Amino acid sequence: MSDTANFDRIIDRGSVPGEKWGRYAGRDVLPLWVADMDFAAPPAVLAALHARIDHGVFGYTEPWPTLVEAVVDGLARDHQWRIEPHWLVWLPGVVSGFNLACRAVGEPGDEVFTATPVYPPFLSAPGNSERQLRTCALEEIDGQWRWPRAAVEATIGPRTRLFMLCNPHNPVGRVFDDDELRWIATLAERHDMVICSDEIHCGLVLDEATPHRPIAALDEAVAARTITLMAPSKTWNIPALYCAFAVIPDPALRRRFSAAMRGVVPHLNLLGMVAAEAAYRHGEPWRRQLLATLRANRARVLDAVAQMPGVRCASPQATYLAWLDCRACALDDPAAFFEAAGVGLSDGAPFGAPGFLRLNFGCPPATLDAALARMVAALR
Repeated sequence: MSDTANFDRIIDRGSVPGEKWGRYAGRDVLPLWVADMDFAAPPAVLAALHARIDHGVFGYTEPWPTLVEAVVDGLARDHQWRIEPHWLVWLPGVVSGFNLACRAVGEPGDEVFTATPVYPPFLSAPGNSERQLRTCALEEIDGQWRWPRAAVEATIGPRTRLFMLCNPHNPVGRVFDDDELRWIATLAERHDMVICSDEIHCGLVLDEATPHRPIAALDEAVAARTITLMAPSKTWNIPALYCAFAVIPDPALRRRFSAAMRGVVPHLNLLGMVAAEAAYRHGEPWRRQLLATLRANRARVLDAVAQMPGVRCASPQATYLAWLDCRACALDDPAAFFEAAGVGLSDGAPFGAPGFLRLNFGCPPATLDAALARMVAALR
């Protein structure tokens, strides 16, 4: 099967059950909301799935040695991070991962810190484990989202046990640099916090000058207090196959995390594991073609936003997500306004930022151009 993909091809997703397009079934609304892409999975992944399905038996299966090897080799190749196989804890998804981190770190009543805006499950996970949430808002300065360091320091208290990081960041698209990561690591050491780092978008860095570095790759001391969550799901567009993993170098932390899983976290999806191995082993040519498409789509979004009165957007360094500041539009409900104009976007309020919208540009250019034209026309 060829490695070449057609990212211009429009696939009818409304003809099969699915969350993204199903929300607007029967309506003329282009969905640019939930974070999956409208592209077919890589040919190598599809071929591996077909071969496994042709076998015909789908019995209980644990991660196998060549799958583990593919992940270990992939992290070394893509992020210059050499991990040990026994550091891996397999999960059905990263959302399970940061809920488990909240459960495994500290005691009921302890605190979890994260910065807003952020992927909504970050904000609900602490409460699911009787932890208290503490937040501080990121700041946009000169077109780039940054940490307000003094405010973060002031927010963290004596019972803050967990620092929940999203890098690359969903929804603002930042790839945090070494200086920022080192500052977070120093903060965690000073306050004796564990870091739980959601790095699910690590394969989707658009700016080649800002490569992704896992925070645990800084040094052994940082790694010893870090739970890193990753998955092939965003990079290779296989989210509903449910295969993810945590990288936890410290044995005691890994034991606590694994103990929190018992009886509540299901085994992995067999086909998800098959797809994961194929993606890490053979998905690189497809990923490079994807990144070229996403860079062009990002430019489309930024050009269109420049024509939208009252809307601003910092250029995302990674992901296929654009974070739109609509506060100057004087709209009571920006999401409802654009939905009425035929474009479905994610409301910023669940991310902790009312007045913002998240736009998913992981779709064929024709779909994106049509949606952006509707948005420009609606505001004019």
